[in-house]
Amino acid sequence: MPPDRNARAGKKRGGRSGKVADFRYKRAPQPDPRKRGRDGRSNGIAQAGHPRPVHDLDAIGTLRPGHPGEAYAALDLGTNNCRLLIARPSGRDFTVIDAFSRVVKLGEGLATSGQLSDKAMDRTLAALTICAEKLQRRNVRLARSVATEACRRAANGFDFIERVRRETGIALDIISAEEEARLAVLGCHILLEAGDGPAMIFDIGGGSTELVLVEAGGPEASRVPRILDWQSVPWGVVSLTDTVGRSEEGETARLARYTQMRKLVSDSFAPFAARVSEAAGHEDIRLLGTSGTVTTLASLYLELPSYDRKAVDGLIVPAPAMRDISARLSVMTPYERSNLPCIGQDRADLVVAGCAILETILDLWPARRLGVADRGIREGILRSLMAAELRSESSLRALQQQRSGGATS
Repeated sequence: MPPDRNARAGKKRGGRSGKVADFRYKRAPQPDPRKRGRDGRSNGIAQAGHPRPVHDLDAIGTLRPGHPGEAYAALDLGTNNCRLLIARPSGRDFTVIDAFSRVVKLGEGLATSGQLSDKAMDRTLAALTICAEKLQRRNVRLARSVATEACRRAANGFDFIERVRRETGIALDIISAEEEARLAVLGCHILLEAGDGPAMIFDIGGGSTELVLVEAGGPEASRVPRILDWQSVPWGVVSLTDTVGRSEEGETARLARYTQMRKLVSDSFAPFAARVSEAAGHEDIRLLGTSGTVTTLASLYLELPSYDRKAVDGLIVPAPAMRDISARLSVMTPYERSNLPCIGQDRADLVVAGCAILETILDLWPARRLGVADRGIREGILRSLMAAELRSESSLRALQQQRSGGATS
């Protein structure tokens, strides 16, 4: 755990939000699927369309086993990370057979330039090339690959998507903030702490943060909770760090920088905070977070010598403990942070922004405990793909039975 430096931080940009009846959205322009890669071939993997809204995906049900060796894949290209998950259906869940994660810093400098840099795109393409090779090797039946805030915001985002398609065969879909929130809920809601009160699920990304208010309780853990309200703000660990600046000379300057981060995020979340204030006053509110920020802080809470997903995923942590860790990290030097287990060089300059976002969320949704999820968009994509296949097969069987009945009558 970070050493106590006996320092504490006190407490505009707009976001996207709204009460959700349906998560349909206008699809961004996509590359022509009939075109081929640079060698004239496609990658041979079916690309999935958009799944149904979250409140229509009531339960996954029993997933069909499919043909031997068949797999599904989900690729999430974020502002900071590139992540791939390949899995096979297994009963009411799925078994992961391959995974890949790399810090690519695609959105580095985007907040100030408005463009994806050449170096960032090259780093990301190198990672996506590895993903393409894994997709080929693993007999993937159906895949969905999504890109989020960095590609949504960058002036050259669509050009980069086309370059990825040409050079790797991967057809990335730039999804909306609404869809990003929906997939995060679908991927991690099962880890919500039991209770009758309203719940908040959040995802702190590299370029944006999504907050989702979901209905209280629920008939069963496998049922996806109905979304009542949501907001996305353009503050993630990369965009907030780049906007405020990376200068950390002296403890006073570090504390002032952290306070500025807190204010920017708080101002952006203010409309949403006002809308959910009544629900936030409930005695039994619950909170669940999915992001590198919460898993990293949970690792520090557990004092792990190295990251252990099994220890972190599903952990319930006292909220005051997460605030305390955040406050200590905010006044440490980058060198001190980089030497902490589970942070290292990759996260040392970004974790403070994550702490500022987390503390702001705890201000507007003051739950006593925080659930930690090392799962999210990728798992949501996999469940969407598998559920869509299940519905399709059920519809086909019903049609065949109907035709068979008509033929014998």
